[in-house]
Amino acid sequence: MENKMFCFQCQETAGCKGCTVSGVCGKKPDVAAMQDLLIYVTKGFSAVTCKLREEGKNVDKSANHRVTKNLFVTITNANFDKEAIVREIEDTLSEKAELLKLLDSEEGLPEAALWSGKRDEFESKAARVGVLSTVDEDVRSLRELITYGLKGMAAYSKHANMLLQDNEETDKFIQLALSKTLDDSLSVDDLVKLTLETGKYGVDAMALLDKANTEAYGNPEITRVELGVRKNPGILISGHDLRDLEMLLEQTEGTGVDVYTHSEMLPAHYYPAFKKYSHFAGNYGNAWWKQKEEFSRFNGPILMTSNCVVPPLDSYKDRLWTTGVTGVSGCKHIPGEYGEEKDFSPIIEQAKNCLPPEELESGSIVGGFAHDQVFKLADKIVEAVKSGAIRKFVVMAGCDGRMKSREYYTEFAKALPKDVVILTAGCAKYRYNKLELGDIGGIPRVLDAGQCNDSYSLAVTALKLKEIFKAADVNDLPIIYNIAWYEQKAVIVLLALLYLGVKNIHLGPTLPAFLSPNVAKVLVDNFGISGIGTVEDDIELFFGD
Repeated sequence: MENKMFCFQCQETAGCKGCTVSGVCGKKPDVAAMQDLLIYVTKGFSAVTCKLREEGKNVDKSANHRVTKNLFVTITNANFDKEAIVREIEDTLSEKAELLKLLDSEEGLPEAALWSGKRDEFESKAARVGVLSTVDEDVRSLRELITYGLKGMAAYSKHANMLLQDNEETDKFIQLALSKTLDDSLSVDDLVKLTLETGKYGVDAMALLDKANTEAYGNPEITRVELGVRKNPGILISGHDLRDLEMLLEQTEGTGVDVYTHSEMLPAHYYPAFKKYSHFAGNYGNAWWKQKEEFSRFNGPILMTSNCVVPPLDSYKDRLWTTGVTGVSGCKHIPGEYGEEKDFSPIIEQAKNCLPPEELESGSIVGGFAHDQVFKLADKIVEAVKSGAIRKFVVMAGCDGRMKSREYYTEFAKALPKDVVILTAGCAKYRYNKLELGDIGGIPRVLDAGQCNDSYSLAVTALKLKEIFKAADVNDLPIIYNIAWYEQKAVIVLLALLYLGVKNIHLGPTLPAFLSPNVAKVLVDNFGISGIGTVEDDIELFFGD
């Protein structure tokens, strides 16, 4: 079956149905097609690694990294460079050919595992293997839900890999689950079970990254982060990769160039290891979707270490650099793979010849409330709950985005009763982290755990509170979940929460377009998943007497 562009993996997909002409994210049909093909050949590659393990053969760590890299490349707003994606396809096919030689038998392998097309065949093949090639709506929905969860899991695994941390069992599962999405014999019930199993391994992937980050940089601690600018030229670093930041800070030390964080890199300021760098200036700007305006005004170069990239304006395209899985055609890319030291000297030299950043705002914000820090405040928090000073917590983690409907989260935060504390992680926080919401007995009413992957901290915190309060069930705690989502890392966070037994999660601003009515019904019936309403109705629902 041939089909034109069809992509519905992110929250902003056109009409909440699917992008068919061009991606709302800026992805063009030719890039979308190559991403579809990269996913297809990665599934085939995974089928081969699974077969090798069945035969008792060793699969090298490099094969695991190939799979997670490919998945991460296709995440929303990570890579818009068609040629770079084509190279990943060619490299994957080449590596797969070598793995096939190691097999005793190719019997039982799916077509995707055996396909070895050349570059001039890529376009026609991509047209036949996209999302719509799965005809049954419910099977398609579950296959995509699993695949998107795996993309999020792969992203977290890759960041851990950068710190030389691996989890062989997680990698095995990613490959097994990918291969199962090619298996037409699996029923809807089988795929539902695989979806929940994806959530289980999602918890493991987030735990691995938490371990990697904290072992390398210490446990996040309460930190006040400056929002203004200094008088030196600067480099703005965005995305999520802390190892990239560490290398950049090391290489800019003593150069007269300051380093600022943007969007999801804000929580880097919470780690003790980065506080020794006097030129680590502060945070510049807001969530990813405002970058066209804010990057134009930064004046210096911008380094994108992962998603979210917005195709740049000409006014700063020559200052936008990518590294890792990110790519934008026409922008300079800094190479470096697992365990390699990256050379950031070109971006540093460019920065030296730029004006200092234009100030967007002044003041500061406070964050650093990951699980270790919250545990240190546990007695104070428990006492506040027992005394009634804190009535409830509301988890408002997740993603931000462009849609006007996301103003809901700002208005919801403003409307919360004064005895309610927000637990957040991810760029969703930019909708309310600069509001004057005050504190409760010295406990800030917005507790920021960090990046989207630090939603793990919120889950660990909830499980710790369950233990402290001797609750029979995590759902008996005074915690409400009102989560914003945008892309695939939010999908794995959701699946992880479902695996941990969390129910009655409200998800917005819209439910995923990739959930068929029947699959959505499974989530509603079994887990109480629902969308958001109006601010007034939801405040009444959550806090009405």
